[in-house]
Amino acid sequence: MKAIMRRSLAGLALACCAAAQPAMANVVITGTRVVYNSDAREVTIKLNNPGKEPALVQAWTDRGNAKSTPDTADAPFVIMPPIFRVDPGKSQTLRMTFTQEALPQDRESLFWLNVLDVPPLPQKAGEASNFLQIAFRSRLKIFYRPTGLPGSPDEAADKVDWKLVKNASGKGYALRGHNGSPFHVSFNLTALLWNGREYKSDGGMIAPQASEDFELNGLSAAPAGKAMVKYETINDYGAPVSHQVELKF
Repeated sequence: MKAIMRRSLAGLALACCAAAQPAMANVVITGTRVVYNSDAREVTIKLNNPGKEPALVQAWTDRGNAKSTPDTADAPFVIMPPIFRVDPGKSQTLRMTFTQEALPQDRESLFWLNVLDVPPLPQKAGEASNFLQIAFRSRLKIFYRPTGLPGSPDEAADKVDWKLVKNASGKGYALRGHNGSPFHVSFNLTALLWNGREYKSDGGMIAPQASEDFELNGLSAAPAGKAMVKYETINDYGAPVSHQVELKF
């Protein structure tokens, strides 16, 4: 049975990525996050196409809705150009401008950048009648950072306070991290080191002046004696930074 899958760019925002699929995105984004300082006129994001095929790209921002489309984009940023073609071996620079919406000035605000990469149709005769076209959507965090905030993102990562709590089911434990800074702190991983074993948790993020629980895999009893918290944060440049502190009971 022959079929052709056709969708608009916005409709292709489903970004399918199965491990068994040999398909790969053409466009590579420089960086893993965007920091928009409040005194900046604009911020630029560079995209490269190292592949052998051209790519059609659409970009928009949102406030955290992973199902957002360009039609429902509601974040206070303008992206130029919003849609463009990137030829093989070429690059394109996105310009992001803040719309001057009133935002909290005592802490960072979080938004998201979406970059949708749509591959070209097959060029060979007959191939276009039996293929599955997959669009890849990347989502990057945008941190809107007011000027004059006390401390720094690096200091915030160092000063996260940790304690052990029962998880939501009551049958295990979680590390509860409290971020008393005005900056977001992002994690690759968190873990508890106790009695020669490492109990890991997934990554995540703690918003400014907030707490977050990281459920520990395999820990069924509270540790007795000294225990350490190991965690890996992600800095402004997307690089991992390792930390280790003693757990406070």
